[in-house]
Amino acid sequence: MSERFFSYGTLQQTEVQQASFGRLLKGAPDALLGWRQEMVEITDPDVLAKSGKRHHPIMVPGAADDRVPGMVFEVTAEELAAADRYEVADYRRVAATLVSGLTAWVYVKA
Repeated sequence: MSERFFSYGTLQQTEVQQASFGRLLKGAPDALLGWRQEMVEITDPDVLAKSGKRHHPIMVPGAADDRVPGMVFEVTAEELAAADRYEVADYRRVAATLVSGLTAWVYVKA
């Protein structure tokens, strides 16, 4: 059984996908309404090495018409667990309904 997750940040990067999942993910553009992006400083050396970026986007609740664009990916349960390991403690995974109507896991501010 496959899982879906929505990425609006570094999990869209090919180098992060290769390092985290051992392959490039197939995805489709989508968006999430009612959320907005902020930035969070990353200090985890493994995540910094994979992404090459000290500041990553993080989603926080926003106004009803706020919109965060990104990509929805289909992954295995094992790959979803790898994504959980990649995301630092600033994030938590929640289920959300995307603009497309698909339900996907998304990482938001903890």
